[in-house]
Amino acid sequence: MRPVRLAALAAVALLVVGCSGGGPTPVPTAAPTVTPTAVPTATPTATAVPAAPVTRIEVKLTDALRIEPASMTVPAGVPVTFVVTNSGAMEHEFVLGDEAVQAAHAMEMGGSMGMDEDEEMAIGVAPGQTKELTVTFPSATSLFAGCHVAGHYAAGMKATIEIVP
Repeated sequence: MRPVRLAALAAVALLVVGCSGGGPTPVPTAAPTVTPTAVPTATPTATAVPAAPVTRIEVKLTDALRIEPASMTVPAGVPVTFVVTNSGAMEHEFVLGDEAVQAAHAMEMGGSMGMDEDEEMAIGVAPGQTKELTVTFPSATSLFAGCHVAGHYAAGMKATIEIVP
């Protein structure tokens, strides 16, 4: 049986060579040499951010005039998404910033009962609604989240946010 297989293989080889329009193709005697080339390595810069999943923090705004959790720790340089749910029956806000930002927002609100439209670092959240606010904090610092619907911040509706390296 072996001589039949060998004869069949030889016939196929002759057919392939005959159909290619010429004789056998010369085969190189040695494998080609591959010379590795230096690949430049990227030097990390201060603005380079490693690929990392977004940090998500569930936040609840309550009619007991509380932001839960009352303190949060988040990484600097990585997107952080605050998933903010108003679990109460009153309008609430989620405003991010230091004390100066909180004071300026309170002045802007002027005792009103809610924000007219969302801002880059502040969202109004209607009763029963959930909204997301995604922020990348550039460096370590301490900030606050607050609600400035009339009387809420003064009653303690704020949370601390520690941004760590």
